[in-house]
Amino acid sequence: MQKVIIGIDPGKGGGLAVSVDGVITEFHKYPTTQQDLYYIMYEILGNYKGIPLAYLEQVHAFPTDGRSSAFKFGTNYGVWKGLLLGMQIDYKLVAPQVWMKSLGLSKDKKERKNELKQMAQKVVDKQFAELKNKRVTLNTSDAILISIYGYMSERIGDMNVGQYLKQLERK
Repeated sequence: MQKVIIGIDPGKGGGLAVSVDGVITEFHKYPTTQQDLYYIMYEILGNYKGIPLAYLEQVHAFPTDGRSSAFKFGTNYGVWKGLLLGMQIDYKLVAPQVWMKSLGLSKDKKERKNELKQMAQKVVDKQFAELKNKRVTLNTSDAILISIYGYMSERIGDMNVGQYLKQLERK
């Protein structure tokens, strides 16, 4: 049975990615409407054998966030949780510090986001012929790496994404 993992970066500037047995098969930026999000998830449920498991990035607002943006951020996070529950997709929460732990990233946020994008692009380019050269964006990069993290957690037990990326480079 296939192990289908959906990696989710729940922010409006985030996205989702699907891996099947550790191979990224599709990724999407967060759609403009909740209805579009539902349709994407509905298609995912129909496209794969096996029951998917989602890894949802466990995020929170920062004290420096404005009230309005914090509220929107929390609403989006709640939409994801509700959608997963409504579609009967089990999910696990994973903090950014946990899935990023082994990646040796910059402390500067802008640099870190670009490093994550480059890493996710390497994964996509090396894994799946149909996705080769499909452009990874800042919206989709975290979701791709969260999906890989989820696969490694479920199947391999080794959650070191950095080690996984080094193996890909050797291929």
